[in-house]
Amino acid sequence: MRVLVVGGAGYIGSHTVYELIKDHQEVIILDNLSSGYMELVHPEAKFYKGDIRNKEDIASVFKQEKIDVVMHFAAKIVVPESVKEPLEYYHNNVEGVRTLLEVMNEYNVKKLVFSSTAAVYGEASGVCKETDITMPINPYGETKLATEKMIQWVANAHGFNYVIFRYFNVAGADQSLKIGLMKDQLTHLIPVAIQGIIGLRDHLTIYGNDYPTKDGTCIRDYIHVSDLAYAHVLGARYLNGGGKSEIMNLGSNSGYTVLEVAQAVNEIAPLKYIIGPRRDGDPAELIASNDKARNILKWIPKYTLKDIVLSDYNYRKKISNR
Repeated sequence: MRVLVVGGAGYIGSHTVYELIKDHQEVIILDNLSSGYMELVHPEAKFYKGDIRNKEDIASVFKQEKIDVVMHFAAKIVVPESVKEPLEYYHNNVEGVRTLLEVMNEYNVKKLVFSSTAAVYGEASGVCKETDITMPINPYGETKLATEKMIQWVANAHGFNYVIFRYFNVAGADQSLKIGLMKDQLTHLIPVAIQGIIGLRDHLTIYGNDYPTKDGTCIRDYIHVSDLAYAHVLGARYLNGGGKSEIMNLGSNSGYTVLEVAQAVNEIAPLKYIIGPRRDGDPAELIASNDKARNILKWIPKYTLKDIVLSDYNYRKKISNR
């Protein structure tokens, strides 16, 4: 199987490339390096620098390579930035995929694994299922939902098959520590907490401890990036084997409290944390049901919260010592 990974030099894309190569697949990468890094590109993958908003960049890859399945990871994903720059988000996240689909159709490549987001559910609470109402509350989520719908219409019109994955918080690093999350400005809980034990942050703030949960802190869904990446491998295999189009959540199916995450980090090294006030709009529990992915793809996450935290710590420590 020859797989084109669009955005394969980014965090999740690069981990998926590693999992594809471990699975003995041939990989071609297209990335404009706006948020990706050449040092994350697997040495056995074939790399093309290009932008999916530029049809000529995409077509040049399809002219030179035989492609069986396309994977898309080339979205802009920063929620506050999307609120400030909605036109840029629609241009990249929607128009970029429209251009990609156009080229795929012209070259008769009609299998797509699309990396979406649980942000399409909007102000959900509890356990999200694929059949839940989608009502995004920011341009990032809106662009992802618009793209999902576009993919479905194109699939209906042109005989495409797709797997769309929705998920919440991704963390950790490949066990080799050759790749991981390289950003300096971090917002997700696990890497932020890790910064608190390697001297890059004074403390971790936990927003609220009076929620109706087992320890009073919010429950959220966390998934190891390698588990997530392997699900995309299974999705590509599924489509290549004739599987029909599906939308699937990826997650832990149970979640962890913020305090459980802090305690897992504290087991590695002392973590100072303080309790702050609740943030507006934070539900007590927000996790993704993974029943559908388990049933259809036989996907079972193998990494624990401890594994996620330790791998992120080891990688963050490695890159902070450069």
